[in-house]
Amino acid sequence: MTLPILYSLQNCPYAMRARLALYKSGQEVAIREVKLDNKPASLLDASAKGTVPVLVLPTLAVIDESLDVMLWALGQSDPDNLMLDSNDAKKQQMLSLIKRFDTEFKPRLEQYKCAKRYQEDNLAQCRHACESYLLELEQRLSQHAFVFSHQESLVDIAILPFVRQFSRVERQWYRQQPYPNLKQWLNNYLQSRMFSKAMTKHPVWCD
Repeated sequence: MTLPILYSLQNCPYAMRARLALYKSGQEVAIREVKLDNKPASLLDASAKGTVPVLVLPTLAVIDESLDVMLWALGQSDPDNLMLDSNDAKKQQMLSLIKRFDTEFKPRLEQYKCAKRYQEDNLAQCRHACESYLLELEQRLSQHAFVFSHQESLVDIAILPFVRQFSRVERQWYRQQPYPNLKQWLNNYLQSRMFSKAMTKHPVWCD
């Protein structure tokens, strides 16, 4: 059987969430770990964007947006019901929440990471810009065990890699903050078999 091919990068949050969904769906893929400073020609042939993740199906159809990879995987199989038996309204609510974190939180997170890396004097300001999103998650997680509802959903694994990134920018500061529910939610994932499997290190693939 020919497997779908996933071009991936271990610590890219977008590739990470694609791998999480593929793991959750039980969908086998052939992972090709790439280096973005030396992109293989086959990756560029599949997607001119040259970013990961890129999923090439046996039909040669290409999916090169991480959320689309997640939706494709869960469309094949969703044994944990991460789509929550979605009607269109519920699905749109989940996608809307994910989109807000993708388009609002992630750019602020990148500014925060840059401020820390380059020791800029606006570090606290950049961190504060991210915190309203953490407060929202904390409030949601005070009501139920997962972000969107009492049951794990697409939302959890879609935003997990970004929250993980935030927690690693200023680790000491993060550990001292009063986000008990968010910390527990994140730690449960980071210590899970799913996360360990999704973060398996693969040798760099070459054409």
